[in-house]
Amino acid sequence: AAPAPAAAAPPRASGERVFATPKARAMAAEAGIAVAQIQGSGPGGRIVMTDVEHAIKHGVTAPAGAAAGASAGASSDSGADAFARFFPPFDDVSVSNIKRITAARLTESKQTVPHFYLTVDVRMDDLMAMRGKLNAGLDAAKGGMKISVNDFVIKASAAALRKVPEVNASWMGDKIRQYKAADISVAVQTDAGLMVPVVRGACGLGLTGISSNVRALAGKAKEGKLGPTDMIGGTFTISNLGMFGIKSFAAIVNPPQAAILAVGAARKEVVKKADGSGYEEALVMSVTLSCDHRVVDGAVGATWLGAFKGYMEDPVTMLL
Repeated sequence: AAPAPAAAAPPRASGERVFATPKARAMAAEAGIAVAQIQGSGPGGRIVMTDVEHAIKHGVTAPAGAAAGASAGASSDSGADAFARFFPPFDDVSVSNIKRITAARLTESKQTVPHFYLTVDVRMDDLMAMRGKLNAGLDAAKGGMKISVNDFVIKASAAALRKVPEVNASWMGDKIRQYKAADISVAVQTDAGLMVPVVRGACGLGLTGISSNVRALAGKAKEGKLGPTDMIGGTFTISNLGMFGIKSFAAIVNPPQAAILAVGAARKEVVKKADGSGYEEALVMSVTLSCDHRVVDGAVGATWLGAFKGYMEDPVTMLL
């Protein structure tokens, strides 16, 4: 049986202060949960990190006032349900806590973050040749371990964030916070919903280190074993739909991050030769950078994409 949702915090008088540790407040804000909804287990009912972790994992029960509001909302929605008879037979699927949090965060992002999008095509021939050589060596040395294209994307993104730190940042209202390390969030689809675990310190990891981290995190995600510390704190996100044959798409910025990279499938195209002497067939991949315009200007986003493209097209440079 699924664990019961965490008990709601006892009713508080209007304006009453909610006591919580700074780390607990930060974790709750990152997860999109109001601290007033969490029952504290610390001294004097103070909310601590373990309380927030429990709320993220098991959900919270809305306070009585909120429940009453929900009932009123349900009544007002009954008019919409009256049109159900005009639709084919259907099933209503309950929403998991992860899906609910994801829905709230993405809705907030589209409503409050001024998005803009930049797309570039990346030639993949040299990278795929290098990947083939590296994987051939890993077959013999590490028992079949494989480096994926996404591992190269993570490495190139981290290198580009180091080169263009203005993108490795967050909007903080009265200031822009630039991070000194690239912690890359990687979107992973699971049966429970979309999970975004974090590869920490990606700038300092080699391709095999990134590959090991991603495989471990993806395994935990699919087994439902990711903890809040695995998902909170990323500075940049990568969403890759290339394995589904998607040519290109635009992703939604994951607040408080300032950008997310959407990666499409590699495809063969006829392109003009670099020296202009004719045309040739090349392997090309489209990527789209979605940016928070409060943090990243168009020229800065273009500079970041240029750095990323350079690392991908000359992959030796990202390893230096």
